[in-house]
Amino acid sequence: MVYRRYFEAAISRLKDERRYRVFVHLERDVETFPHARWHRDDGVVEDVTVWCSNDYLGMGQHPEVISAMVDTAARVGAGAGGTRNISGTSHAIVELERELADLHGKESALVFTSGWISNLAAISTIADLLPNCVILSDASNHNSMIEGVKRSRAEKKVFRHNDLAHLEELLVEAGDRPKLIVFESLYSMNGNVAPVAEIATLAERYGAMTYIDEVHAVGMYGARGGGVCEQLGVMNRIDLIEGTLAKGFGTMGGYVAGDAIVIDAIRSYAAAFIFSTALPPSVAAAACAAVRLLKRRPDMRAAHQRAAHITKHALSAAGLPILANQSHIVPVMVRDAELCKAASDLLLTRHRIYIQPINYPTVAKGSERLRITPTPRHTQEHIATLVEAMVDVWQTLGIRFVEPPSHLHVDEKSDAHCAYPEIKLAAQ
Repeated sequence: MVYRRYFEAAISRLKDERRYRVFVHLERDVETFPHARWHRDDGVVEDVTVWCSNDYLGMGQHPEVISAMVDTAARVGAGAGGTRNISGTSHAIVELERELADLHGKESALVFTSGWISNLAAISTIADLLPNCVILSDASNHNSMIEGVKRSRAEKKVFRHNDLAHLEELLVEAGDRPKLIVFESLYSMNGNVAPVAEIATLAERYGAMTYIDEVHAVGMYGARGGGVCEQLGVMNRIDLIEGTLAKGFGTMGGYVAGDAIVIDAIRSYAAAFIFSTALPPSVAAAACAAVRLLKRRPDMRAAHQRAAHITKHALSAAGLPILANQSHIVPVMVRDAELCKAASDLLLTRHRIYIQPINYPTVAKGSERLRITPTPRHTQEHIATLVEAMVDVWQTLGIRFVEPPSHLHVDEKSDAHCAYPEIKLAAQ
């Protein structure tokens, strides 16, 4: 039997549906980021500006983070040597877990090789250890959370996105059985924020555990970078906080933080943890340096918010269709898969700006978009160039503009502290 044809057919389906993904070959530069080198297929290398990195604060290029990684690798080697059960736990991971527990005001934390794995392992393990548990999952949860829910043997119920009334209905239906509410603090494709305090209130009222994914918020929100839960003053009301080291902290890995006995149970029962090689000590040390740095640098968060605030307003003033939200995510709506890919390609080839297209299944069909993520290293000049390029691409491809708000005025003196009033007010 010739099996190759099945794989050819699978790839052809993706191409026919305009969902085939092409990776852009980029080489970042520590000194000049957000600039990077684009290695074209024809062998030519050109400079481009990156506008879609999840290294939101540029921690991946920070000298203290790089130094921690290099120094640790030089002292203890490149790899972890195996799983933590076989090779022992590196001192760097022990220190990192202490810093993460402290960041979230929890007794303990457990580090995984990625945020995807931490969600998969923690959600499924917690649910399976709770007898007759029902999982109540937000409809917009990330794929890693969905896979964690699927992997467990528990009953699953999905509540409409951020719909408190629907969640309460499901909590009432569940009765006295164990209940686990899983949701995100900040949803990365739309940029909207969950009603975290209200969900915590419902959980307390109906005796449910809460599990929140803060991957797009840790490092960027809160007095010390503890995320939306810290910003809103509700960390102590959430049972399990999950985060990543690969976005705000600029390195690699994921983690969960919570009550010591719960974390110990995950450590002891989660197969994805037990049988996975540990993070290399150098990566753990770099992540630890980033966590420590951001605990004491609210100015970096303010600079990040300022860049996002000005970028949103500048794009909106130009009539580009920005999806309104309370966060640092800047979705520019295209609503057509082919046009979205064409816009991304034209930005790169004509303007040397890289923004990847976001298509199905990451977002629903008909809601395709370019997802822009400003960093503190994007200057006023970068923003002005971006706006001019986006307008040119929209005009060239005939993508629909929206009417520019007549009251909108953006300049260098825009108040960064007003960037996210919904979150700020809720925290006061």
